Amino acid sequence: MAEDLLHKHFPPYVAKKGEEYMNSKQHAHFRKILESLKQELVDDIERTVHTLQDEATVFADPNDRASQESDIALELRNRDRERKLIKKIDESLALIASGEYGYCDSCGVEIGLKRLEARPTATMCIDCKELEERREKQLAK
Repeated sequence: MAEDLLHKHFPPYVAKKGEEYMNSKQHAHFRKILESLKQELVDDIERTVHTLQDEATVFADPNDRASQESDIALELRNRDRERKLIKKIDESLALIASGEYGYCDSCGVEIGLKRLEARPTATMCIDCKELEERREKQLAK
């Protein structure tokens, strides 16, 4: 996923001792990560559109045609996932603008810098997320 590749471009934020959580420096750091990730995703989507338009070949062989359709379907599924991630990124950028970024939607505690470095679009602390996943797993049975 593009989100995993992005972190190689940005060094993790190292908080200084006694530094306030989600101060302007931290907001700027995560805004930069989120905006860069969003730009990468938008570029990928545009490349896919151009590639699909360029490769619009009709194959006579049914196997070749089926293979091409399978590739296109996979590509479109990936782009749909990226479109959803862009929506999450926009929501995270709005939270930064409102000063609410970095706090759990469920319980209100700090999500934590390390968790946000791993998943900048996280909206829940580890404990609440694990609880939610356990509930989902129980309901799926």
